[in-house]
Amino acid sequence: MEKDRNEDRLPMEETPEEETFPDAAHKMVRFEVFGEEMLEKRVRLSGNSGRIYLPPDWVGHRVKVIRID
Repeated sequence: MEKDRNEDRLPMEETPEEETFPDAAHKMVRFEVFGEEMLEKRVRLSGNSGRIYLPPDWVGHRVKVIRID
């Protein structure tokens, strides 16, 4: 029987803000994500919200967005 992919993943770990981010206004957390491709983009203003454009071949696929700053 095939092993569940989630069994090998480590739990989410919190990074103590006083150790690495002494001036941080919020607590940082560490995410481990498995995927096919990664892009790093800046969110641009679009009306009353933000927007990023992704490649057209990503249409119909599932994505995850993580704010890094």
